[in-house]
Amino acid sequence: MAELATIARPYAEALYQACTDGKSGADLAGATAWVDELAAIAANPDLQQLADNPKVSATQVFDVIAGVARTALPERAKNFLRTLLDNGRLQALPEIATQFRALVNAQNGSTDAVVYSAFPIDDQALADLQAALERRFGRRLNLSVQLDASLIGGIRVVAGDEVLDTSVQARLQQMKAALTA
Repeated sequence: MAELATIARPYAEALYQACTDGKSGADLAGATAWVDELAAIAANPDLQQLADNPKVSATQVFDVIAGVARTALPERAKNFLRTLLDNGRLQALPEIATQFRALVNAQNGSTDAVVYSAFPIDDQALADLQAALERRFGRRLNLSVQLDASLIGGIRVVAGDEVLDTSVQARLQQMKAALTA
């Protein structure tokens, strides 16, 4: 079977093209939201098992996904989901969402970044952190925060293929390496 990235690329590009043909950036933002939501639903192992069941039709899988979605899906989302289901490509939806977001970010000149923190970060501190990280990385960042108690303290930032690790755990690892060398 072909690699998921190879399967996902034409779908992500087609969706991106459909969302940008004479439309505003608001359409892209809305599409990003529903693509991410559909990808999260499609990544559920129980749903994948249901979709792989030969006794379950694509229409039934569509109804389940549409019923689970938090918001009403726009017509474009419904058509996109039906196309994926009819072509047996539901398992590629998370990768399609990743590639679609990369296309949107390339147009906006931004990058998705995840801030791993041992403790919750309040809104003001997050805004200050975002400004500092944007200066450090030299581009706009779309931050999301995930808690990771194993860091002990500090933060670890992953922006694309770049990592900035200022956590206590990383410092302890560096000290351990220096002492055992």
